[in-house]
Amino acid sequence: MTALRVLLLLATCLPLAAWPGQQETGGQQHKAVQQYTAQVVAQKPQPRENFVQGLEILDGFLYVSAGNYGESRLLRYRLADGQLDASRDLAKRLFAEGLTILGDHIYQLTWQNKAMLVYRKSDLEYQRWLPLAGEGWGLTNNGKELIYSDGSAQLHFLSPDDARRLRSITVTEQGRPLKLLNELEWIDGMVWANIWGSDRIVIIDPASGEVTASIDLRGLLPPAEYRPGTDVLNGIARDPADGAIWVTGKRWPWLYRIELQPALVGSETQQTDSISR
Repeated sequence: MTALRVLLLLATCLPLAAWPGQQETGGQQHKAVQQYTAQVVAQKPQPRENFVQGLEILDGFLYVSAGNYGESRLLRYRLADGQLDASRDLAKRLFAEGLTILGDHIYQLTWQNKAMLVYRKSDLEYQRWLPLAGEGWGLTNNGKELIYSDGSAQLHFLSPDDARRLRSITVTEQGRPLKLLNELEWIDGMVWANIWGSDRIVIIDPASGEVTASIDLRGLLPPAEYRPGTDVLNGIARDPADGAIWVTGKRWPWLYRIELQPALVGSETQQTDSISR
């Protein structure tokens, strides 16, 4: 029997799940999720008091949405030296969440106030608010539409003019809905999302909602850097100037520039050595 006939026989006899890159859930086949760790290639100090909910880099500035009732702010720093350039305090009744910049405007979510705030990018001047149907968690854009998460397994695509919902997709990982999608970033046609309460970022296909990759960031903030109030990983920003990807967390003292590294197949990554430096 020729090698070609052997391969054809195997292809007809073996289930799809037996072939590399395929896994089965509920009788359906799903592509394997690419697993990554990360290498820290640079870091920048940032104010530890910022309860980071949203992060974006544009034109040499770092924009931060800081949350908590009575502490919520919109901040703009010079990326090169970390100096504060401008800021706006939110009303004490508002809890700020994700933010994104589209055109000449900055959009900032609130958590349970069912409102999205709109500012003028040039000077952070408040312009108006847009209604939300539910909670606001993470926010990004694809150049035309706003994309936001509400803590569920869904991503919602909105009109930037009036926050009208255009469509929604359910995010799935290996066929199962993936909830707690938090801070978002649009990177090379994909949506990157923090999973709240974890040290993990997933990469989502915005057409299908499928998770295509998972990034293990355990150990990113060294244990010695923890203080009372230090909270979870949250914050993803891509610098359009050079493609650098920066991540951080709530009340973290550092921004980290990371580069992805494929995880070793079958390896058990330990919490203390997930990140190479």
